Amino acid sequence: MTIAIFGNWYKRTTLEEVAHVLDFMEQRGVNVLLAQELRDEMNLRDKYQPFNIAQQYKPDEIDFALSIGGDGTFLYTASVVGAANIPILGINCGRLGFLADVQTSEVDLICDQLIRNDYTIEQRTMLKVTTSYGGHIEVPYALNELAVMKQELSSMIAIETSLNGEYIHTYKADGLIIATPTGSTAYNLSVGGPLMLPQTKSLILSPIATHSMNVRPLIIPDNYTIDLKIRSRSHSYLVSMDGRSQITKEDVTLHIEKAERTIKVVQLGDRNFISTLKEKLMWGK
Repeated sequence: MTIAIFGNWYKRTTLEEVAHVLDFMEQRGVNVLLAQELRDEMNLRDKYQPFNIAQQYKPDEIDFALSIGGDGTFLYTASVVGAANIPILGINCGRLGFLADVQTSEVDLICDQLIRNDYTIEQRTMLKVTTSYGGHIEVPYALNELAVMKQELSSMIAIETSLNGEYIHTYKADGLIIATPTGSTAYNLSVGGPLMLPQTKSLILSPIATHSMNVRPLIIPDNYTIDLKIRSRSHSYLVSMDGRSQITKEDVTLHIEKAERTIKVVQLGDRNFISTLKEKLMWGK
């Protein structure tokens, strides 16, 4: 078995957990590739091979990617290994943790389950964005959401929105979130958007601080295409893909659709999205 390990390299607690997992895997003869930042921070260059982002790994070369940190680390891991179709398991060293939902106290048990092949794989929808007029999005894929937002000190923006080529509304707001079912528990949740099971074949449009009280989040089929044209007093706006933000010129329009690829997420034992919701949101407490 070969696994790739990623982690939040600037947090001491995460590095301690990475060291624990490395020791566990070494005792069981598991081959480990280590993210370059972790190798450097932990001074393990001579002991472990690096996971090379530039290398085109085949799906059967690496069995799993372990993301040790919070949901942000999981999203980073997904952006790195997603194209190689490598299943990801998230170990939570952060706070809430909907994606990284395995607690550090469970690590030994969970790693044993991986080695015994006692798991299932869920396919999670991703978004893909393309641009017009020479615009460029550095990483055009997102597992949680795409958000368009006003710049820090500017007034609200106008977001002309079309579905399958048909104009529906111009949102006057601080921004607009296009969320996947996986991302329903992320930024979408914080603005009052609906929660969705990961298997739901839908997307969510959730405005951020909209100027109109009549505007509410909208759920659409995930095979719809979405086109956004933005107007702003600053003549530019922010595009955020899973928290990776860049400034984009006003004349650049966005075309959003379901990506041709998915992210594989490892599910272990009786752990599922419903049990995670009940635990993280303290339902019934």
